[in-house]
Amino acid sequence: MSVLSWASAALFRRWKSYSQGLEAPLGLELTFISVTHCRLPGHRASKNRDCIRNLGSTASMSDVQEATNQLLDVNLDENWRSIQVTGSDPRSESEHLQVTVGATVPTGFEQTAADEVREKLGSSCKISKDRGKIYFDISVESLAQVHCLRSVDNLFVVVKQFKDYQFKETKEEVLKDFEELAGKLPWSDPLKVWKINTSFKKKKTKRKKMNQSSGKEKIDNGQGDKTDEKDDKKGFTNNTLDSHILDYYENPAIREEISTLVGDDLASCKDEKDESSKEETHPEVLKFRVTCNRAGEKHCFSSNEAARDFGGAVQDHFKWKADMTNFDVEVLLNIHDNEIVVGIALTEESLHRRNITHFGPTTLRSTLAYGMLRLCAPQPTDIIVDPMCGTGAIPIEGATEWSNCYHIAGDNNPLAVNRAANNISSLLTKSQIKEGKVSWGLPIDAVQWDICNLPLRTGSVDIIVTDMPFGKRMGSKKRNWNLYPACLQEMSRVCRPGTGRAALLTQDKKCFTKALSGMGRVWRKVHTVWVNIGGLHAAVYLLKRTPQAFHPSEQDRERTPW
Repeated sequence: MSVLSWASAALFRRWKSYSQGLEAPLGLELTFISVTHCRLPGHRASKNRDCIRNLGSTASMSDVQEATNQLLDVNLDENWRSIQVTGSDPRSESEHLQVTVGATVPTGFEQTAADEVREKLGSSCKISKDRGKIYFDISVESLAQVHCLRSVDNLFVVVKQFKDYQFKETKEEVLKDFEELAGKLPWSDPLKVWKINTSFKKKKTKRKKMNQSSGKEKIDNGQGDKTDEKDDKKGFTNNTLDSHILDYYENPAIREEISTLVGDDLASCKDEKDESSKEETHPEVLKFRVTCNRAGEKHCFSSNEAARDFGGAVQDHFKWKADMTNFDVEVLLNIHDNEIVVGIALTEESLHRRNITHFGPTTLRSTLAYGMLRLCAPQPTDIIVDPMCGTGAIPIEGATEWSNCYHIAGDNNPLAVNRAANNISSLLTKSQIKEGKVSWGLPIDAVQWDICNLPLRTGSVDIIVTDMPFGKRMGSKKRNWNLYPACLQEMSRVCRPGTGRAALLTQDKKCFTKALSGMGRVWRKVHTVWVNIGGLHAAVYLLKRTPQAFHPSEQDRERTPW
């Protein structure tokens, strides 16, 4: 074979290999890259002649130039365009994709969640008239940040929203409209977001398994024979480095800076191409279910009937397989009076389960704990106390989000303190695994104490946030009549006069109001947030400590601890 033919054939093979994503020997790859960079649209053909010298000097340069230019003119531009179409367009489309995301939040804390969205995402937020829901517009790059919101329970991407849907008079006509509605909805963009979100969750699961296995290896090594310290450090460093190479999103700081799910990192490109090729040859039929949430008295149909007929139409439209338990896609049909919102779920379970591993009889949701803490507006160096912590949901959430404050979790029940300590330990282990290094710990402590006789100095606490006994599962309403006044009195002692504040959650509103009425000298009610907890109508009272100094009475001095 002549050098001219070899050069032409080599160029063609290298371009074909590059376009198919195959690996190549370093020397030829470097040569070929120099040619392709000189042949970008807008560059003149004369620049190709300078770059082609990298192929070698054994052949006649004029022959090589002529063959190369012909080859490039025939194949290179065409293949370049095809690469841009197949490889770059999905990224560019996704980068400019704007969608509306809906989120369920603890009822009563819609405004708190909206404020967090504006603060962290910079997006305008609309509070739905259906309590416990907010809506905001984002670009796909912000999808990772949306999953990091602390005040939301579940997320879904909105397919279509009907603010004033006109229902027909009979049930048959309404259900027929639901069937026709499925084929008219703009499913394309929401399904793209769902696909990107699903790929992110797969990566997250893969990282979790990899981290758990690496953590097991470290534990096994620690239980086995002792090795030299230098070898241990070297192995730890290598494991950390390998995890960073395998997954670019391993470091939380890097993940937050990137804040994007568009496209994939270089390490997973080949795997995804293999997966896409398998999907092309053997397309997988998705499994789905429809969940209908309905509120309103003027509907002539039930939630099950709406989900059944709408789901049947979705199945006919996409040819998906219905599965009520092991589903891939969950389509949401939210109906509130005359408003209908169709969406696709982005979360499989509520995000409020993020911190707690050891649950108690009255474990507070992390999202509600965040809302209560945010009401108090913690400042750096604040000392935040939960005197009736239970499993520690409030101080753990505080230590996670406000790490520049110091948090104290306390309870009179040793089992509760033990659960809180276990939850703190689990969170610390999880943090170490994420960071890939030994953590300095969390700004939090767990203590067993008596709520009516706290081992804290007078005026030493900035914020008190706690979930008080409702008198249902814990305690009794009869005992609350004595407990609540004693608690408020002791809280006023340890809370800093003038600047101290407290957010107290209770369902026994009558008892709390009576106890607070006798504390006007030290506590002033600022705001009340009405919440729904497991079907119970409760309230969060935001209190401000007055500048009045604490002066215990003779009755308080003689009082025995509760």
